[in-house]
Amino acid sequence: MIKNFEMELAGRKLIIETGKMAQFSNGSTLVKYGDTAVLVNVTASKEPREGIDFFPLSVDYEERLYSVGKIPGSFFRKEGKPSEKAILTARAIDRPIRPLFPKDFRNDVCVNALVLSVEQDNSPEICAMIGTSIALSISDIPFNGPTAAVQVGYVDGQIIINPNLEQREKSILNLLVAGTKDKIAMIEAGSDELPDEKMLEAIKAGHKEISKICEFISDIVKEIGKPKFEYTHYEVNEELYEEISKEYKAKMKTSVQNADKTERDNAVEKLTEEVVAAYLEKNGQEYVDENKQAIKDALYKLEKTCVREMILKEQKRVDGRAIDEIRSLSAEVGILNRTHGSALFSRGQTQVLSVVTLGMSSEEQMLDGVDSQTSKKYLHHYFFPPYSVGEARPSRGPGRREIGHGALAERALEPMIPSEEEFPYTIRVVSEVLSSNGSTSQGSVCGSTLALMDAGVPIKKPVAGISTGLVTDESNPDNYVMFTDIQGLEDFFGDMDFKVAGTKDGITAIQVDIKIDGLTYNIIEEAFEKTKKAREYILDEVMLKVISEPRKEISKYAPKIVKLRIDVDKIKDVIGPGGKMINKIIDETGVKIDIEEDGRVIIYSFDEEKAELARKMVELVTREIKAGEIYDGIVDSIRTFGAFVDLGAGKEGLVHISKISKERVQRVEDVLHVGDNIKVKVLDVDNEGKISLMRIE
Repeated sequence: MIKNFEMELAGRKLIIETGKMAQFSNGSTLVKYGDTAVLVNVTASKEPREGIDFFPLSVDYEERLYSVGKIPGSFFRKEGKPSEKAILTARAIDRPIRPLFPKDFRNDVCVNALVLSVEQDNSPEICAMIGTSIALSISDIPFNGPTAAVQVGYVDGQIIINPNLEQREKSILNLLVAGTKDKIAMIEAGSDELPDEKMLEAIKAGHKEISKICEFISDIVKEIGKPKFEYTHYEVNEELYEEISKEYKAKMKTSVQNADKTERDNAVEKLTEEVVAAYLEKNGQEYVDENKQAIKDALYKLEKTCVREMILKEQKRVDGRAIDEIRSLSAEVGILNRTHGSALFSRGQTQVLSVVTLGMSSEEQMLDGVDSQTSKKYLHHYFFPPYSVGEARPSRGPGRREIGHGALAERALEPMIPSEEEFPYTIRVVSEVLSSNGSTSQGSVCGSTLALMDAGVPIKKPVAGISTGLVTDESNPDNYVMFTDIQGLEDFFGDMDFKVAGTKDGITAIQVDIKIDGLTYNIIEEAFEKTKKAREYILDEVMLKVISEPRKEISKYAPKIVKLRIDVDKIKDVIGPGGKMINKIIDETGVKIDIEEDGRVIIYSFDEEKAELARKMVELVTREIKAGEIYDGIVDSIRTFGAFVDLGAGKEGLVHISKISKERVQRVEDVLHVGDNIKVKVLDVDNEGKISLMRIE
């Protein structure tokens, strides 16, 4: 049965259509917001996936360029792999819904959000996130929603919900917030040094709208929601767990208390072997073969319980740190001689190498997506190789997590990158994670700030990043402990990874992942306080002691820039017919040249003298020949009535035979020859551009 529902969201109609399309999905909805339309379908397998200990949820956000009236620019003229924006949107859809599925649910669940039509004022990402919540909520798939999401902007001191394109371009905040009716479930933000209190105010304003949307979805569920299907529950063998806990909890608690990740992992592995050996001796090989996975599951639960209880009840961390203590920090810059900028940043056993490359403006990344951005000049890429966690497997390129972390670091630093007019380079930063024990994304923010300053990029202010973790009492959510600078084990077994990057004056980026049903405002406010204190400490105690400001000169291995501005009407002269003139300049000097539509000419060269020569050649082409000016020229050809003189850059004038000398000249060849260098004065430039010259003796 076809059903339509609608509500007002930020002054525009949000329309939900169900029952018309995709009849075989467990849940399906078409979301319309203005002229933007996204179809969301959710499906689930009938049986759990065998042999796994996690919930197999997959989310795909598929952009179709027909949604904005474009044909793909690829060779095949069809959509290929997802764009970076699509991958980031899929991650944003995933993060708030994942904690709301039952903890013991092991059936495959697939979410597909298909972008059908895009009006730039109305975000398809928001439609996809709301549509996912609706499709899951009305389906028979077990789901403890609903959730909802909005975008929040900050324009001229005003908080704007779901800003339109014009408002987004003016906004100093790009906040995506998702949640349930009562709590915040996900935060993704980029801002231009927005103060903590203003960020919290924006989050609260967004959540107020989210609560309204959740009530709207709940009403839809009451009318058309399906009963949730029964599923096979995945459970740890409680009897076995209690038995192992009673015998080995003290040993497990000792095993996990080690600052060194490798030693700690080895201790836990040794304990696992001890437990398996004990059951082998006690119950025989057949019992162990049948229950080996159950024993490991019980030990995993015991390890998690020990770590969480130590933090929650004793406020004690596995590496012995205090709750707000940051691991040992170190940093170096300029460690790679031939790169344009480099830095190595370490926090405990997390180590990130960041490297900067400066390129031409024309090397900017071109984007072929459904939103209004078509290119970007600042790029941040993040690589997380298997060896960084001691795993022996081949690298297969960046996955979704790596793309997300690179985008987070890019968002954190982007507000501090100088304008193109000030620094007309395309900037690429690559963060190589060399070893990982928690919060590598924030390590890449710190390392990349240092590398940019080492490269001589005049960033406005240095940026640092840190994350906080959380452990809550399952029986009393108001009883919790928050800790600064989470390491890997605390991330695995904790309830939150709250990443914040910024300068001393404000926040530039946030990313929040949680494993519980949501965060209260008090938790968010406390996280802001802890991360601000921590990032100021990192800046003052480490980063600014290594390099306090950007280098005054860029690397000798980076291309040097010479800039000039020409009249827009002269651009065609510099390029020349078929590119003849610009190619001549490039061939003779070896430089690279970018010419912008507004008349800016940017010359790149590793040789400053060659760059200057190219600049003079461009100036020659574009200079305006005026009467009374004196030039050096070369005799290009001889005629009976005079000599044509090349003034350079395609400009030519005529010295009439009567203007060659003060004395009478019978034949031009008696005084001038082809190839002679002579000095001439401009007598006149007529309306057709013909130049009359006089030789100066």
